[in-house]
Amino acid sequence: MTDPAAPDPVRTWHRLADACVLLDGFHALKHAVRFGAEVPVAVAVDRRAVLALADELAPDVRSTLAALVAEVPEAAYRGLVPRPHPTGVAALAVRPSREANLARLTHTPRTAPVVVLDNPRNLGNAGAVIRLAAGFGATGVVTTGTLDPWHPTVVRGGAGLHFATAVERLTVGELPGGPVFALDPEGEDVRGVKLPDDGVLAFGSERSGLSQELRARADHLLALPMRPQVSSYNLATSVAMTLYHWSAGAGQPA
Repeated sequence: MTDPAAPDPVRTWHRLADACVLLDGFHALKHAVRFGAEVPVAVAVDRRAVLALADELAPDVRSTLAALVAEVPEAAYRGLVPRPHPTGVAALAVRPSREANLARLTHTPRTAPVVVLDNPRNLGNAGAVIRLAAGFGATGVVTTGTLDPWHPTVVRGGAGLHFATAVERLTVGELPGGPVFALDPEGEDVRGVKLPDDGVLAFGSERSGLSQELRARADHLLALPMRPQVSSYNLATSVAMTLYHWSAGAGQPA
């Protein structure tokens, strides 16, 4: 049961909503808590159901969720979120500071690459890439251009894993140091190249590919294997293939 002496979660939500990141659904909340996000308020239509999910899927954060999640009427929950999630739970998290993200992105030596999305257009693709990068343990994901990598749709697509890696928007001139490997159909076959841990892996936009500015910054142009007459891969697929190639250590000497 919710503590009757606790602050009203709906009022707390309205007070903090404009300054926080929406965590939409159980998995987003689970991942954010697991990776150390500051979550000042979480609400659910059925608190017992949320804790049952935690028992089944995330026992490591069950006690944290038990202390955090407050039950609210369904009408109140629906008034807080733009699109109710099937799990009936949502939360607000404090976005990491730009300074903290830059410190992580620029810290050397790096043990995993930084992924750069050069002027991406699709919010869902950006979220999928952040989820991939977190899964592979990448240092971070940087976007250039106008897309906000912390847009609610991107956060939803990333399933709360923005908090498992450093996510920031930068200009090409602000990219962290390290050799830049940019994916391009005219590049060298990636299968013959060892991707270093301190590499910067850059991917062009879904519509127009690499910008001239990013291409000029690249130290190496790489191509993914592709059947003739197939024009391109989905952006998230390209990132997944490249990160897998890095993680497998392909090209390392015997």
